[in-house]
Amino acid sequence: MTTAVRIAPAIPAAPAHALVVSDRPPVTSWSLRYFTPWWTATAAEDETPPDTRPPTVDARVDADQTAAVTQLSTADGYTEDTYAGARTLVHRSPGGSVFASQPAQRLAYHVSPDGRRAAVFGQETEPVALAAARLARELVRAQLLREGWVLLHASAVVREGRALLTVGAKGAGKSTVALTLARQGWDLLANDRVFARPDKSGDVQLLPWPAAAALGFGLLDGLGLYDTVRALVLSGEQLHPTQHPQVSRALSAGDRAPQWNEKRNKELKCQFFPDQLVSWLGCTLTTHATAAAVLHPCVSAGPIAPEAEEAAELRASDFFSAATEDRYPDLFRLAAGARPDPASVRERLATLPRRSVALGHHAQANADALARLADTLLKAG
Repeated sequence: MTTAVRIAPAIPAAPAHALVVSDRPPVTSWSLRYFTPWWTATAAEDETPPDTRPPTVDARVDADQTAAVTQLSTADGYTEDTYAGARTLVHRSPGGSVFASQPAQRLAYHVSPDGRRAAVFGQETEPVALAAARLARELVRAQLLREGWVLLHASAVVREGRALLTVGAKGAGKSTVALTLARQGWDLLANDRVFARPDKSGDVQLLPWPAAAALGFGLLDGLGLYDTVRALVLSGEQLHPTQHPQVSRALSAGDRAPQWNEKRNKELKCQFFPDQLVSWLGCTLTTHATAAAVLHPCVSAGPIAPEAEEAAELRASDFFSAATEDRYPDLFRLAAGARPDPASVRERLATLPRRSVALGHHAQANADALARLADTLLKAG
């Protein structure tokens, strides 16, 4: 039996949608679970004629198709890139079709010349389900970019529809700010990425980017959540499969020390499904908001967060583009023709109250300082 899930952002101002179709119910169930907390996801029988479908991902567990498309991906003139952290081989045919494969994951992809039809093939259900959800998200992203939305490197928490955006490079403290305030009653809109677009009134509207949330041991421990997460894992509950095995072993052993990769240049973190932010960590998620203020954090060596200072405006590097996208480059050319305008978002956000703040290593001091600062910024906005 073929099953399908339709996904879309949860507000009419973002008319983008995609369909995930599979003959394996666990594949579509994965997308239903993955997108529901932040977007709209609806299970449906796939009765729509192919020529009238929305942009569609056809996901199949099929060893023969995987081998056939993998062979096409290595035709003369193929290139190598990294997509979702995995080595990816890509061949673009003269007719415009894209064939790609990820050998380590035993996955293969075929995308039509118009970018509206994508197929993913694999040999196991879980990798296919994960890849299909990513592709569906890419199809929606492409439509949003064409509608003028941009993707901002930021976390966001919301109170009464008004959002505090937290921007900064990796390690600046975006997740710390978001989770700390979410534990104090703010709604969580985004952990690391957020769509943004100015509206006719001059406000900047925000939408979430559904994704696994990466949270380090130090943050979980500081928020008093490490023991909760460990107990759930020991009881047999599963975190997101992209979590590094080293993190899983340390968590099972009760090791609270931050985990690092072999080069010690990247912290390895727990990876949570979006719904686990609610059921495990006690957060409340929300589907959209209007930007009201901007916070620029950094991590201080001291134990106490000092007073906040006036912050600089956003930089080009605070937006994801073809040049700065680090995990999901548009290898499949789904966003061809899109011309998003980060400058207009930067200009609007520059008019909002904004502060910089250094976060110390004392969780309660951070929480107290952030609560005061967030309230002040929202009132000023």
